[in-house]
Amino acid sequence: FLAATDPANPYGAALPWPPSAEGGSGHRPGRKAGALVVLVDGLCVLFVERGGRTVLVLDDRAEAVPLAASALAAVVRSGAVGPLTVTTIAGEPVHTSPVAAAFENAGFGVTPKGLRIRR
Repeated sequence: FLAATDPANPYGAALPWPPSAEGGSGHRPGRKAGALVVLVDGLCVLFVERGGRTVLVLDDRAEAVPLAASALAAVVRSGAVGPLTVTTIAGEPVHTSPVAAAFENAGFGVTPKGLRIRR
């Protein structure tokens, strides 16, 4: 994981952002303060908006999202990132998102508001 504004994150600077799998809700990745990116094998898989409520899926390969969700959960558990409650994944409410299971398997708990992970 990296802060979206981290110079080590090539996306939005040296490389264009990958297309998002979300459906036209207006959310777009960017080098924004407080946002996070999760890379798998050097490819940007998840963009987590500031506050963690919205997650954009930028690489929907079958193995990429579970690895990225696990990495995101590990970062929160380590204390490097505060607790997250994700309400939207790839433009879908978390409770109906086809990739929500990857987050649940990574340790995110189902709550009425969304998927939550904390230290």
